[in-house]
Amino acid sequence: MDVIAGEYIMVKALEDGVTLIGLTRGEKTKFHHTEKLDSGEVMIAQFTEHTSAIKIQGKAKIVTEYGELESE
Repeated sequence: MDVIAGEYIMVKALEDGVTLIGLTRGEKTKFHHTEKLDSGEVMIAQFTEHTSAIKIQGKAKIVTEYGELESE
């Protein structure tokens, strides 16, 4: 099995009910994983051979190697 050392992101929920959705790679993009965070909870996620994108719904602080931003 090939290991892909993907980039990490950190997401801190700034309100209850922030949703993180992992999206697959390949010809058809599909949801493959969902997490729900409450205010103050933090999740560190990694892009992998299966995860090509992460959708974030709700107010959250997002930290990547490229900088920081807030979703609304």
